[in-house]
Amino acid sequence: MTARAVRRRVMTVTAGAALALTVSAGAAVAADAPSMPELRGRGLMHVFSTVDYRTRVEVKDISGQHRHVLWPLSWKVCTQYPAVGQAIGDEGVRVGVVKNGETCPKAAAG
Repeated sequence: MTARAVRRRVMTVTAGAALALTVSAGAAVAADAPSMPELRGRGLMHVFSTVDYRTRVEVKDISGQHRHVLWPLSWKVCTQYPAVGQAIGDEGVRVGVVKNGETCPKAAAG
């Protein structure tokens, strides 16, 4: 075997080992993903203080009035995704909210 063939074989083995380490590390991260807590009925500020600060949180007014959510202390959570106990993945957290003092829409109460 020539020196060039040996280098090529070593590079192939090293690349394969690096790929295997990357795949197993990714699987470990997925297994250690935090689970979704119960957020419905809580204030929106509770969402931000409960989930990891690096988690993307998408907030939507589900009252039908299409308002912008600017002050989290004035809103409460009616819907959430993912469901309670499920892993919070790369897509983050989605919550449907209404203003404090308003009732959650019937369709969202499930």
